[in-house]
Amino acid sequence: MERNAWRTSSRSGNNGQCVEVRDRRAQVDVRDSKAPDAGMLSFAPAAWDAFVETIKTNTCRP
Repeated sequence: MERNAWRTSSRSGNNGQCVEVRDRRAQVDVRDSKAPDAGMLSFAPAAWDAFVETIKTNTCRP
């Protein structure tokens, strides 16, 4: 992931129901793509990695 640039998940469709993520090395920020000025959540990189891995493990089953 490019540092300090907002990106949308490759799994997001064009329906406007997605989040954006920004990796700032010391933290990972997440915001609603429909309301980017409404605020964001910030996570430590290890916490974000654990969250993503949990989602992958529990939702990407065949």
